[in-house]
Amino acid sequence: MTKHILVVDDDTLLRRSLALNLERAGYRASTAANAEDALAAARLNLPDLVILDIGLPGMDGLDALRRFKEQLGVPVIFLTARRRNLDQVVGLELGADDYVTKPFDIDVLLARVKTVLRRAEPPLGASLQTVTIALGDLIIDPAAHTVSIGGKFIELTRREFDLLYALAVRPNQMVSVDQLLAQVWGAEYQGQPQVVYVHIRWLRQKIEADPDHPTRILSARGVGYRLLPQGG
Repeated sequence: MTKHILVVDDDTLLRRSLALNLERAGYRASTAANAEDALAAARLNLPDLVILDIGLPGMDGLDALRRFKEQLGVPVIFLTARRRNLDQVVGLELGADDYVTKPFDIDVLLARVKTVLRRAEPPLGASLQTVTIALGDLIIDPAAHTVSIGGKFIELTRREFDLLYALAVRPNQMVSVDQLLAQVWGAEYQGQPQVVYVHIRWLRQKIEADPDHPTRILSARGVGYRLLPQGG
């Protein structure tokens, strides 16, 4: 199975370059521009490895590192642009599996990625991806990657499944388009709400009795979407 790597960096060009090079190396890459979005995305779709920049806006990278390790149990390679040893020492004390100082050679980073993945044990947070969600007659099984309504299985694409799951973990709660973009598609899709609109339409065609008059996935114009339990 292709390893999934989450790249977290507020530098757009670096983030895109890393994701591209990782995919060329045979990995599946997703991205986030800040720690908050990265943690939310990781809870939705647990990565095999996180490449984490220390100097992030909002939540500090070291705090994010602690949460990735303690809450999700995923291996982390952190990036630092600082020339001092402090970040390396503190990061390794907090449980980072390795670190790379910017600027770096992509081949060196890919070698570190390969080494960390090879020695990493199965993520402690893997159980998060095996918990079945039951919302009325809607059953979502992340481990088997299946969705059923009233006992009938529904065929969804990976994006459709991830979108439904992102809504299902917050039943009855309004989830903004920006949150869905960050958690399901990654930071590179920020500012492209039409991606969400199109996938919501496709999803409704598959899970709604009447897609033109939805009762499961409700929307609030300019706000977002919420998933309501039906039947059961």
